[in-house]
Amino acid sequence: MEESYSHIVVGAGALGTATAYRLARGGARRVLVIEQFALGHGFGASEDHSRIIRHTYHAAKYATLTQAAYDAWAEVEEESGVRLVHKTGGLDLAVSGTEAAEVELRNYRAAMDVSGVGYEVLDAVEIRKRWPQWRIGDDVEGLYQADGGILDIRKANAVHIALARALGVEFLPETAVTDLISTDSHVTVVTDRGRFTAESVVLAVASWTPNLLPRLGIHWPISLSQEQVCYFVPSVLRDFAMERFPVWIWHAEQVWYGFPMYGETAIKVARDLSGRFVTWDTRSYVPDPAETARVAEFIAELMPTGAGPELLSKTCVYDMPPDRDFVLDVLPGHPRIAIGIGSGHAGKFAALIGQILADLATTGSTPYPIDAFRADRPALTDPGFEPAFRLVG
Repeated sequence: MEESYSHIVVGAGALGTATAYRLARGGARRVLVIEQFALGHGFGASEDHSRIIRHTYHAAKYATLTQAAYDAWAEVEEESGVRLVHKTGGLDLAVSGTEAAEVELRNYRAAMDVSGVGYEVLDAVEIRKRWPQWRIGDDVEGLYQADGGILDIRKANAVHIALARALGVEFLPETAVTDLISTDSHVTVVTDRGRFTAESVVLAVASWTPNLLPRLGIHWPISLSQEQVCYFVPSVLRDFAMERFPVWIWHAEQVWYGFPMYGETAIKVARDLSGRFVTWDTRSYVPDPAETARVAEFIAELMPTGAGPELLSKTCVYDMPPDRDFVLDVLPGHPRIAIGIGSGHAGKFAALIGQILADLATTGSTPYPIDAFRADRPALTDPGFEPAFRLVG
């Protein structure tokens, strides 16, 4: 016998759990979340202690949503009593005259101007004065935004699960979805533990998206890139306390980013988009020593008091359409199925995206400006679209 629900969410990561909570908070009856692994597992994108949360973004289509994301997290914090966002300030750096400075930092400023977010433009002298941890030349310029900081993504996921359960949401972990059958009246979710029907389904399955969409006749060009984050114990711990050092992004030919100490007695540093493209079957959970050495070299050159022994390193996977923009929409040809694809940078928006996906699942639309993230845009439908994974503009 098939069990029936009003809504089924597939995937209990950051986007899925936020969606389940927002559905239940909005009054939805009988919500089920199906997760192929244990809740809180470390195989997806919703693990580790920290994600950067920020207003600084390369385009207005994101910058116009950042305040709503901060507000959504504030609601979750108020409801749960658990602090999830830690404002450290956020610093973007680039060498003057380079494309990174002239294009990327310019686009960041323009996007914040559109959204009305305040920021400071800093020269190298001021950067070194405020944060002497940086060893940079006089040709470096910075963009500082005071609200930037750390989102505890692991804790956020756990809080969303707890809040959703308190509102009656059911969770079915360690259950693999093997098929999806979409009709005009309902959707059937076939699993290795039975069949479930719902009035609507939300897919929030990150790097497993390429495995499920073909079952619905959809063949989007989603690329999976294996990434790695590294934790190093600073030689001077005090320099990298949250009260003394911001989250940061270094814009150059390669984009680097990092955090002050949080969750571990170590700083977390990584480069964005390492270029190691994988499938779910070929991804590895074993960190690459060569990548760890690259990160160590970067730290030693630009923030020497952060250089110290490696504490640990971890791998993760980005799931990216060719333009690396989100997908937040109802699936073409399947009006009862909504989808959220985070493209490797949605964690900071998860509380808001949960509301957006809940809106799409219940009414088919949302008041938030998400037209840029439609499922029928050229990046997903035009076979000749040239991939551009760097977040430039």
